[in-house]
Amino acid sequence: MADPILFRPFTLRDLEIRNRLWVAPMCQYSVDTEDGIVGDWHLQHLGGFARGGAGLVFMEATAVSPEGRISPRCPGIWDDAQLPPLRRIVDAAHAHGARIGIQLAHAGRKGSTYPSLPGFADGSVPLSDGGWETVAPSAIPFGDFATPRALEPAEILEVVRAFVDGASRAVSVGFDVVEIHAAHGYLIHEFLSPFSNERTDEYGGDLEGRARLLREIVRSVRAAHPALPIVVRISATEWLDGGFDSSEAARVTAWLAEDGADLVDTSTAGNTPGAPIPVGPSYQVPLAARLRETGALPISAVGLITSAQQAEAILATGQADVVSLGRPLLANPHLPISWAHELRAPAAEALVPPQYARARF
Repeated sequence: MADPILFRPFTLRDLEIRNRLWVAPMCQYSVDTEDGIVGDWHLQHLGGFARGGAGLVFMEATAVSPEGRISPRCPGIWDDAQLPPLRRIVDAAHAHGARIGIQLAHAGRKGSTYPSLPGFADGSVPLSDGGWETVAPSAIPFGDFATPRALEPAEILEVVRAFVDGASRAVSVGFDVVEIHAAHGYLIHEFLSPFSNERTDEYGGDLEGRARLLREIVRSVRAAHPALPIVVRISATEWLDGGFDSSEAARVTAWLAEDGADLVDTSTAGNTPGAPIPVGPSYQVPLAARLRETGALPISAVGLITSAQQAEAILATGQADVVSLGRPLLANPHLPISWAHELRAPAAEALVPPQYARARF
């Protein structure tokens, strides 16, 4: 293949990214001190992906407030004390030629849970064990998790401010991109979905009301940082009738373009326990294709993309502009280098660190 699309540069606002194979945010539950301050695990984990040839590496869901964490062991960006180790991660990624982004998040009713790692219990962490009261658009629990408290209107404005402050801290340590996490059943997705949002004020009701929080966050981050590339991750369907679906996702994508977002990262599900998800190769790619057909914004596809040919075909057939990988990169952080050689990309050799020149990619 003379010039595979997967390894051509991609420009996000004014940021040039060396290729279109990106690292999706993946929770690690590895903040041992439970204060949101990351340690050496994150430096090695994320630095390895940058060394492995990915174009843009996203750090996992990073809470914009203490109660926005998924678990007590999740990272945060609500305090300046959390910034020095994040700067080390940014510097490591840049040293390997990658760009790096951070996913800004608030877990909402899915917060205060045990880490999703072997050896830990399931469900909500009790207050007596270091958990906290969760919040949501409405007092509706996620499955067997603790029942959240519905946010007051003034508290919603505080959430918006927390995302802006998180973005400002991210910029201050050199992150190239921020991603607003509006997927997988966390707080912003909870507002988008009629399954979890029964509000009767301006943040509920029709899609315009349910999307208000997301739009206010994106507009506010854009106003504070005119040049910052902003990605938004959404769940483009909940795989259940009556939920947030691809038609609503298409409308939201158009609104996000108006609000100053630069790309939509297309995932699915996460807000309804037991949804019949048709998991299989590229199972979420048709949702990405539908959003790309709107022409509103560039689109990223993710979900069981496991081969170089599969990833290249997604781009070549116009279903997405970039491809994001998760678990395949956990198994092999150098997969981008291997795929670049497999597809005979002109950039293949340039992705190999000099210290690894003897490797047989």
